[in-house]
Amino acid sequence: MVLLLKSPCKINLYLNILFKRADGFHELESIFQPIPIFDEITIQKGGVGVQLTCSSPKLPAGSDNLVWKAAEAFLKKLKAKGVKIHLKKFLPLSAGIGAGSSNAAYTLRGLNELFESPFDANELKQMAIDLGCDVPFFLQDGPAVVLGRGEKVESERPFEALRGRGLLLIHPGFGVSTPWAYQSLDKSGETCGEERQIEVALDSLRKGKFLGLFNSFEKPVFEKYLILPVLKEFLLRHGAIGALMSGSGSTIFAITEDVFVAESLRSKFHQEFGQAGWSQAVSL
Repeated sequence: MVLLLKSPCKINLYLNILFKRADGFHELESIFQPIPIFDEITIQKGGVGVQLTCSSPKLPAGSDNLVWKAAEAFLKKLKAKGVKIHLKKFLPLSAGIGAGSSNAAYTLRGLNELFESPFDANELKQMAIDLGCDVPFFLQDGPAVVLGRGEKVESERPFEALRGRGLLLIHPGFGVSTPWAYQSLDKSGETCGEERQIEVALDSLRKGKFLGLFNSFEKPVFEKYLILPVLKEFLLRHGAIGALMSGSGSTIFAITEDVFVAESLRSKFHQEFGQAGWSQAVSL
């Protein structure tokens, strides 16, 4: 049996880094929205250990890969022999859209299906937590409030504000190091140590509005990567209802009236900034 999985990405409609915890992680509050743009993962039983191949030469296919780590953790816990996995990448790397975390989560989900569900939701969640802060979110399928260091995932119903909307994602061709982004945020003293406006943002999204969109990382990342605030301002000036950087960057997203506006905005972006980088328009 060969299992084919479509691994989506996400955007952060709200991301507030509160403070650095005693365990070295950061306490955060965020609103995650899954986006129907995918990598593909093929999984089958066979061989010994984890045999991983990847379509992207930029991504290691060994023990540094989150898919490899997820499969290794699963096999070790199950005491299973081996699996063969191929990861076909369509999503950009180091983009702040959780593609690697999604790949890891969908590997866990796929392996659990392939081996006839040996682990329950709590066991899968613990494996996901051990793999990375964004991984637990992708064990479920809808939008969610994400708290703690990412391990607390509270599922939400689809947001009224996004019903029928279009979305444009723009990755400018370079990534942003997440550890660097956290270090820069800590040095800046911008972490506020208390809740900011997540309830305002949530209430607004539920009621069909876009108040309170926020990302703590924008300030330090925009100060270093000067093209990013230019991209955000361009999107807002040319028809975006809302625009924000996702995660620790470098992807900037624009929410539009519908997917046709998103496609038009995508064309305007490339006319202005050339064909470099990666972009994708999609209907929400």
